[in-house]
Amino acid sequence: MANMKSMKQRVKWATEFDKHCITANCEKRGWQRVSGDDDWNFYWTSVYNIHRMFSAENSFRLNDNQIVNHFPNHYELTRKDYMVKNIKRYRRDLEREGSPLAERDKKGRYIHLDFVPDTYLLPKDYNIFLEEFRRCGGTWIMKPTGSAQGKGIFLVTKPHQIRKWSRDSKSQPRNYVISKYLDAPLLIGGKKFDLRLYVLVTSYRPLKAYISKQGFCRFCTVKYNVSQSNMDNMFIHLTNVAIQKRGDDYNDVHGGKWTVENLRCFLEGTRGRTATDALFEEINWICAQSLKSVQSVMLSDRHCFEVYGYDIIIDDALKPWLIEVNASPSLSATTIHDRAMKYDMLDDTLNILFPDGEVPDIKRTVETPANLGAYELLYDEAMMGGGEKEKTKARRPSSSWK
Repeated sequence: MANMKSMKQRVKWATEFDKHCITANCEKRGWQRVSGDDDWNFYWTSVYNIHRMFSAENSFRLNDNQIVNHFPNHYELTRKDYMVKNIKRYRRDLEREGSPLAERDKKGRYIHLDFVPDTYLLPKDYNIFLEEFRRCGGTWIMKPTGSAQGKGIFLVTKPHQIRKWSRDSKSQPRNYVISKYLDAPLLIGGKKFDLRLYVLVTSYRPLKAYISKQGFCRFCTVKYNVSQSNMDNMFIHLTNVAIQKRGDDYNDVHGGKWTVENLRCFLEGTRGRTATDALFEEINWICAQSLKSVQSVMLSDRHCFEVYGYDIIIDDALKPWLIEVNASPSLSATTIHDRAMKYDMLDDTLNILFPDGEVPDIKRTVETPANLGAYELLYDEAMMGGGEKEKTKARRPSSSWK
């Protein structure tokens, strides 16, 4: 009898990206590289190609043995304006249902779902925002809805800046979100930072997601200062590596980054183990609820999965806030550790997607692998049964980030 192992069909993979972590992981598995126009089984591609692939004008149909790295309408979570719109709708829907998750405190703020800063969509909500701005004042941050790497972002502290933007936007129409700026962030060494975390979603209906412990902190290169004269200094306010690496104080060795493990050690030493555990459990909660906020609108095609890049900022009270979710988190490496971390993250991802290393079959139910690497199960709706009572019990999912 022929050796069954030798009869196994090799996985054919394709990508248009020249990224070490992709090519090295596929090559070490003995997979065969083909072009995107060939008959492939696994395609790591751009969001542009996904839009083209799933467009109504395209007659392209995926076979049962093909999977791709984006959901057709991933933008429901990864565009800043859509993310905010869907989270607000999710809250309203839960309130109408009388869900305990939508409970509010005496000030009217959500107790369990207050994890995005107050945000408005411009120009649509311009008058509503201006009214709020006049009432509360403070510092606000403006971001283009479809940009990345810190492009087009600026801070607003005075009404005339908004009026100027409104006049300019009429000649150059562009959608923005404007959010309350968190002016009391947690600082380490006097510098602002945020967290980049990786969340793998293999299905939206039922929802199944994993969160990786392979994330990192991104630090600003200049110490935090909220004085009016420093409002335009993005080396103080924005953590994006694309911005910080242009600064005079950027360090090429560590890239202005910490591992999540280093952050945990620091927080346990300065804030205590209990507070640190609560913080990371809250982060898990934010990731899970943001996914549930788009579950009803996301096209859960079984050919698709997604590795999201979550950006979280922590305030001085150790409360985490969701800033944005990225559909194509950078796989480029700025340091040796960065290169190894992203390789390991993608290795763990492929082990979950291809637990037996064979050609995929979307009709086959893939069980949760015994070895998740640095991932842990974030949410598994099929396991939870589906009752509101069970979901509420999962209010603070336990975390092994210790």
